Amino acid sequence: MTTTPSTTTGTLADPDTPFAVVDVHKALRNIDRLAARADHLGVALRPHVKTAKSLDVSALMHGGAPHPVTVSTLAEAEAFADGGYTDITYAVGIAPHKLPRVIALLRRGVTLRVLLDSTEQADFVAEASRREGIGIPTQIEIDCDGHRGGLKADAPALVDIGRTLHDAGCLDGVLAHAGESYFAYSAEERRLAAKNERDTAVAAAEKLRAAGLPVATVSVGSTPTAHAAEDLTGVTELRAGNYVFFDLVMAGLGVCRIDDLALSVVVTVIGHRPEYGWIVTDGGWMAMSRDRGTATQPQDQGYGLVTDLDGHPIPGLVMSAASQEHGTITARDGAALPDLPVGTRLRILPNHACATAAQHRGYHVIDSGRTATDAPVVQAVWDRISGW
Repeated sequence: MTTTPSTTTGTLADPDTPFAVVDVHKALRNIDRLAARADHLGVALRPHVKTAKSLDVSALMHGGAPHPVTVSTLAEAEAFADGGYTDITYAVGIAPHKLPRVIALLRRGVTLRVLLDSTEQADFVAEASRREGIGIPTQIEIDCDGHRGGLKADAPALVDIGRTLHDAGCLDGVLAHAGESYFAYSAEERRLAAKNERDTAVAAAEKLRAAGLPVATVSVGSTPTAHAAEDLTGVTELRAGNYVFFDLVMAGLGVCRIDDLALSVVVTVIGHRPEYGWIVTDGGWMAMSRDRGTATQPQDQGYGLVTDLDGHPIPGLVMSAASQEHGTITARDGAALPDLPVGTRLRILPNHACATAAQHRGYHVIDSGRTATDAPVVQAVWDRISGW
């Protein structure tokens, strides 16, 4: 791919801390890995852009050309539409007050699909479509594991909802998300979660088709199941988002390696409390988020793992506590702390890439595939979209 940035803007030793860093070499490697898997499975890949919320990051895919994406807010949909993206799925249940923004995007020529799981939602979407004289492409959310929203594949209301949407020119298909796969700690558990996700979505589609209703789209996906699926027969598209950056939760599940994590946060040592075994930095939960997603995993990673400025993990060091603007670094198992003087810059690998990225306005971009003689060179600075 040829989208690696080339505008040098200093090194990681220069910007004020804390700030977010994306390693484009690792991000491209992660992108290529799932793209190859989707090709092997014979399905289209619809990346979820809620993690990076960045046109620059999305441009790493498909040779920089706009491509199908999934979003989690209408602000994301509008920003990506402004960036030339015309095939967008808004994968959060729709509410009536959001429909004017949806219809405005449709009138701009953007295919914006909405999501719902109730008769009430189907009724107001169908009514709005008739009133405005424009079909609102709509997918029915299918609950495959009880994680959050959706209808069971055998729910009596499924066909009624499908018919309401079809009669208004709105029915696009079904969508499932195996959210419980984020608690699948073995390869076999993830394989079974992916199979169940696929089987449930396909069963719902077949039920609608048996009632004479067309189902164009059968959409499944989460980062764990996307990497575990072995057979997606009957599925038309695969969704995932976290995979571009990955994080400690995904590494703890075995979906990726620590070395695959493409997002980190640079912080500065600002103090020491040797009586407590603490190193204090200027990066608290405002820089890392409050997410403690590894707390329920076999290895609790606190608020993040610590690396040097080149990205090499410092053995045994973990960000164990956080206040608003202060991070506390400790050594596991009572080990001695390394000598890290005030002013030392470190990088913290996050528990949850989506939550950590949301704390920052943009990313300083480095390329670990290039040889560095000093602090890593910042190749470019990429913006995140506003209004998230």
